[in-house]
Amino acid sequence: MDDRKNQPGELADIRDNVEVERPAVSTRPGVRGADGKPNAGTSAARRRTLSTQEYVDGVLSGDRTLLARAITLVESNAPAHFDQAQEVVQALLPYRGKATRVGITGVPGAGKSTLIETLGTALAENGHKVAVTAVDPSSTVTGGSVLGDKTRMEKLGANPDAFVRPSPSSGTLGGVTRKTREAILLFEAAGYDVVIVETVGVGQSETLVREMVDFFLLVLIAGGGDELQGIKKGVIELADAIAVNKADGDNVQPAELARAEYQRALHYLRPATRGWQTGAHVCSALTGAGVTELWQVVERFMELARRDGVLEQRRRAQERHWLRQLVRDQLEEMFLRHPRIAELLPELEAAVERGEVPAVSAARRLLETFENDRSR
Repeated sequence: MDDRKNQPGELADIRDNVEVERPAVSTRPGVRGADGKPNAGTSAARRRTLSTQEYVDGVLSGDRTLLARAITLVESNAPAHFDQAQEVVQALLPYRGKATRVGITGVPGAGKSTLIETLGTALAENGHKVAVTAVDPSSTVTGGSVLGDKTRMEKLGANPDAFVRPSPSSGTLGGVTRKTREAILLFEAAGYDVVIVETVGVGQSETLVREMVDFFLLVLIAGGGDELQGIKKGVIELADAIAVNKADGDNVQPAELARAEYQRALHYLRPATRGWQTGAHVCSALTGAGVTELWQVVERFMELARRDGVLEQRRRAQERHWLRQLVRDQLEEMFLRHPRIAELLPELEAAVERGEVPAVSAARRLLETFENDRSR
């Protein structure tokens, strides 16, 4: 593999090219409009700079090519793209909030991507429009996102009523929060009524994804020895449902035994959502068994959450959390980029490591330096 593909500066272009392999819904690639200009599906149109209104109109019309480009725009870390990206987001704010947002996590090898493809395909065949963003916060070394989920979900990605979009974290979990939240908004504005957020592995990223979805599904498997499989209690407490996957063949009975074990454990935990009892279920992403029933669980949850006002309260709380998280992220970035802090930080870190200066004193000196310099 060419190492250059993992460079942050080139990743957006790679993803954009992945998404635009299929022509836009509303245009025919290579055909010019009445004004003589190339349609959005042509190479020339893709290369030229688009106006904010073109992005907005393209997303609202369901143009897949322009949706892909709009997501690339909001994911960009380039300062030149930030203002226009926020203009696009601002214009699309009135169209948010109409989708069912589902977060899916689980242990490695649990079959999350296969389950998403099976579920997403079934939903698309039943009249839903499904968008999937697969968050990969593990690529902190290269700074890029491995586009494996795109290749693992080939059938779903080829469905005209589905949109699969890998999303990079840019090396930070805060990056997951901002980029994924804004991608969800664009999906909803484009008319997708089911948005699935897959998160890789189990860890801090699960807490962040919980803060941006309505329903959180934890996917596990049987036969892992310890039935908790190293999952922390806190992660299980985030879940609105547990799905024991791979309940097929000789694994049907072990999966049912694991489901019963999880169900007993759930009785001792506080539910993740007020008024809702988290349950354990079995399914097979390979055969499709139990997948429809799993979605029925999601539908019952959404009906209850809307009726009791829990959904509105959750989403309002998530918006507040997002605002505060963005403020914290930007303050930290501003602080670390300050010239005096950049000069002083390595010296104080070394002193703390050597045991010469208490960490609290070092932190206070850094903050006082920052405050004094900004007040001049």
